[in-house]
Amino acid sequence: MAELSFETLAFKEETDRIKVTLLNQFYFHLNKEDLAQIAQFKINPHQITFSNISQTKAEKKFRSILDKGLKELKSLITHNSAVYVHQNSGIPLLGNVSFGLVYRNTSLIEIKPMTGCNLNCIYCSVGEGINSKKTDFVVEKDYLIQEFQKLLPFAGESVEAHIGTHGEPFLYGDIIPLIADLNNFKQVHTVSLDTNGTLLSKKIIDQLKNFKKVRLNISLNTLNPKTASTIAGVPYNLDKTIEVIKYAKNKVQILLTPLMIPTYNDSEIEELVKFAKENKLEIGIQNFLTYKTGRNPTKPWPWEKFYSLLKSLEQKYSIKLVYAPEDFKIAYTEKLPLPFQMGDIVSATIISPDRFPHSRLAVAKGRTISIPDCQDAINKRVQVKITRDKHNIFSGKVI
Repeated sequence: MAELSFETLAFKEETDRIKVTLLNQFYFHLNKEDLAQIAQFKINPHQITFSNISQTKAEKKFRSILDKGLKELKSLITHNSAVYVHQNSGIPLLGNVSFGLVYRNTSLIEIKPMTGCNLNCIYCSVGEGINSKKTDFVVEKDYLIQEFQKLLPFAGESVEAHIGTHGEPFLYGDIIPLIADLNNFKQVHTVSLDTNGTLLSKKIIDQLKNFKKVRLNISLNTLNPKTASTIAGVPYNLDKTIEVIKYAKNKVQILLTPLMIPTYNDSEIEELVKFAKENKLEIGIQNFLTYKTGRNPTKPWPWEKFYSLLKSLEQKYSIKLVYAPEDFKIAYTEKLPLPFQMGDIVSATIISPDRFPHSRLAVAKGRTISIPDCQDAINKRVQVKITRDKHNIFSGKVI
């Protein structure tokens, strides 16, 4: 008898197939007939047992079926296609701004374990959310940690590990183990997460309080329930979020990070400052900006007007609102070498769809390259002209 157990996969039996859930938020199906060809089997929540077959043969045959199933991976939130990036996927974690690792030659290293969000915010700079039509990505936790460690010699001895996803990080099934691993690095002084706060609970806060380096950047954008739902693009339980913030404030470091959106919540920013002051919370107000890939419901304030508001509120409430990089111990660090630069012609392999429709992700020299307006077949070799190389984030076009 062979027993195959999995921490990140969950199995559920359906009529003629098995539904497999990956890291709580992604799924695919396996045909019972394919499994029966291996041997007689039995399904448990995180285990498949095969009768009358050796462990080695069962693992080899099941791996082939599993790889086939993963090619049909989808998001549970949007049912859009998804890509699982793991150590054997052939997809590097450097090169793309949406997933993996982003190193901008500073002591803040961005960690992006997945894409996807449970809200549909009207201001989202990448158009993420429940109405998204993009391909999603989810990254194996151990792969992230392995590649993160390789960046530490460039970043130095004092690093902020910043989990800033294109979406909501607490959707990631391995978020607590990921935080735990990052918290254990001596070089890491802070593990910060950008979160909308809606998935936080007392249970999660009680887990997080064991990690002394954690800071939650919570995007509480208003204290008005109606405005909260308008901004979120979906019904929003503001009372629950506020309750969790108050529960967490003495257990985990919190930075409120509201976005000031003209005509939506600009008149409510002062109430948020008062809330932060009353609850002894730090607050860093952000100015709304427009983005090519984002939802842009209004026009941004000029920076001069925005900072004038912050300074007046700082003076009125005696609370810090204007921050500089050094306030977060962010410093410039050693540059990561570029394997290729703007204008270079690179031989690359198409590896998967990219985020946006009608785009592809290619791989060359340990980096991914985003190729818009491309529908070439997976595994095809192509010649790519590099059109972006900033911070080891690459784009190109097939020539």
